[in-house]
Amino acid sequence: MKKLFILSLLVLASCSPKELTEQERWEKHAENTEIIRDDFGVPHIYGKTDADAVFGLLYAQAEDDFNRVERNYIWAIGRLAEVEGEKSLYSDLRARLYMTEDEAKENFEKSPEWLQKLCVAFADGLNYYLETHPEVKPKLITHFEPWMTMYFSEGSIGGDIERVSTRKIKDFYEPNNQLAVSQGLIRTSDNEPRGSNGFAIAGSKTKSGNAMLLINPHTSFFFRGEVHMVSEEGLNAYGAVTWGQFFVYQGFNEKTGWMHTSTGTDIIDEFEETIVKDGSKTSYKYGDEIRPMDSIEVSLKYKSGDDFKEKSFMTYRTHHGPITHANGDKWVTTALMWSPVKALEQSFTRTKKSNHKEFYEMMDIRTNSSNNTVYADADGTIAYYHGNFIPKRDVAFDYTKPVDGSNPKTDWQGLHALEDNILVLNPPNGWIQNCNSTPFTSALEYSPKKEEYPAYMHSFPENYRGIHAIPLLTEATDLTLDSLIDLAYDPYLPGAEVLITGLLEAAKVAPVETNVAKEAIELLKKWDFKVSESSVGMTLAQFYINTYYRSGKIPNMVGNKRISRLGRFEYMSKTASPTERLAIFQQSLEQLKEDFGSWKTAWGEFNRYQRNDGEIEQDFDDAKPSIPVGMASSSWGALASFGTRFGKDTKRQYGTSGNSFVAVVEFGDKVKAKSMLAGGQSGDVNSPHFSDQSQRYADKQFKDVAFYREDVLKRAKSTYHPGEKNK
Repeated sequence: MKKLFILSLLVLASCSPKELTEQERWEKHAENTEIIRDDFGVPHIYGKTDADAVFGLLYAQAEDDFNRVERNYIWAIGRLAEVEGEKSLYSDLRARLYMTEDEAKENFEKSPEWLQKLCVAFADGLNYYLETHPEVKPKLITHFEPWMTMYFSEGSIGGDIERVSTRKIKDFYEPNNQLAVSQGLIRTSDNEPRGSNGFAIAGSKTKSGNAMLLINPHTSFFFRGEVHMVSEEGLNAYGAVTWGQFFVYQGFNEKTGWMHTSTGTDIIDEFEETIVKDGSKTSYKYGDEIRPMDSIEVSLKYKSGDDFKEKSFMTYRTHHGPITHANGDKWVTTALMWSPVKALEQSFTRTKKSNHKEFYEMMDIRTNSSNNTVYADADGTIAYYHGNFIPKRDVAFDYTKPVDGSNPKTDWQGLHALEDNILVLNPPNGWIQNCNSTPFTSALEYSPKKEEYPAYMHSFPENYRGIHAIPLLTEATDLTLDSLIDLAYDPYLPGAEVLITGLLEAAKVAPVETNVAKEAIELLKKWDFKVSESSVGMTLAQFYINTYYRSGKIPNMVGNKRISRLGRFEYMSKTASPTERLAIFQQSLEQLKEDFGSWKTAWGEFNRYQRNDGEIEQDFDDAKPSIPVGMASSSWGALASFGTRFGKDTKRQYGTSGNSFVAVVEFGDKVKAKSMLAGGQSGDVNSPHFSDQSQRYADKQFKDVAFYREDVLKRAKSTYHPGEKNK
């Protein structure tokens, strides 16, 4: 009997599937995955399984812009200083404060099996790309690991962790180091407000009677590519993917669509800890207890000349989170959402939902911390979720400031149930909008009521984009994809009307000193406050506001609060004396003449798009080719945002952020969509898809999305399996 039992075990063991080697996994994935590139270079990835599709997605991303994929993970896993030097050491330390490499591996190991397969496929796709492209030389990461995804689990630019100050981390963990540290930002640094526009339109407002969705994230240019992922396990998602991630972050499938906007929900809090020292032992006070402080040594490398050096830090955590800085003798923990396994589950499963009931159940995971979600589907449902991860707090305490961590009453009391969060569902007005503004104007009188929610659920005030969008959506009828695009690019700038009206009022009551200023004032009287390439009024307004900002005259505070963007406009247009307004305007005219030879300079002569290479930080040059752009910054209330900065010694300003990936989607028996990508799909200057959408971007000429396979095949320019040359 014993022999028979042993024989049975041997038979079962021989029947168990043999674990594949890495090389065997690559070959199997490649065989099961097909990539079709369309006429704009968009990769349509078809896999047998979800894991096959993820493998193909990461392989295709590496083809398009391995530089950005690698850079995102160098930043996320805390190894940026090995490339950029000691100035980035505290960005790396910040990442490790929240999760060490060992903890990332533990999180991967405890993930559900289906998610582990996707994480392995992520690494396999990138490693197979490097194996088959030996000419590509990584800056640092020569072999990707499945656990790395745990550091980059949510698709926002930088997510919540970027809000934790690297300077304060340095001052706490290395106070005697006078080094100027990097902010540790994954996004491009410019002055453009970060955010997005999302519009969900009910069938009552559309020509077809079908629901529609505007997907309009305002991000750093080239931060996301455009992709299509399909598997035989129910995956069929199209949209924008953050380089290096394995899920469509902003997009749609055949039945549902989702758009994220930055939220004003309070999701990060600081707790001041009372430290108790007993010899070498460090503890902290919590109620009547003295609790031991978790101490974890973290060693980090950094580049120093041609060599590498290493520093070790003893890091600390309480039950609130890691110690990130100090306020006097109080050590401060910064608490935020850190649940990478659940966050990845939510991010991927979101792309496979078929109706609002399923979508709502997915949202109940509650790890989408930094975003709101605007939603529409084929059943005609439209919805808006304001925030998702929202800790419960005792409203007796002011969490806009650090709270006393020794008082148990200040602790987070779990998360708010999804049903308690701010939600707009199928409002009778037929539309929902969020432009990073207050949720209380998202659907006219059907908007949520402010008094029904705790203050920490909402902090963003109204902004000019929200003010701009509401009347457009109210008046809209018989919307089509094309007319929704027109609405989303409406050229009126409410902020410009406020600012210039204040200047014109000043000219009525105070002397205009020069003939040039008088002539410019007359031109502005006739301006319709709309941006275009040919507009001189737009150029005058921009130079005027630039000069005002540089003057130092705008107060930083109103009472005990930092002045809002609308508050700055209020000061420049009403509070400032007429004499001051006119003096600033005169200075701006002189600057404009110095830079361009005449104050009568068209907006497109000043406001440009330029992409010279595939570098993450562009070097702009007035002597190199560029394209005039008739769009403006969202700070004016421009729905279609074009954030800019100057290059070294340039007179022109160049686009760096704003409208990047944009799509309009119509649901029905079949989904229809049009899309736009700033510049092009590829980061390779030699690719035909490096800049093939640049002029289209400036002209607002969207492309039709090829969603169904028959349409993809009609537009196919190359079809191949990973590892093969494009055919």
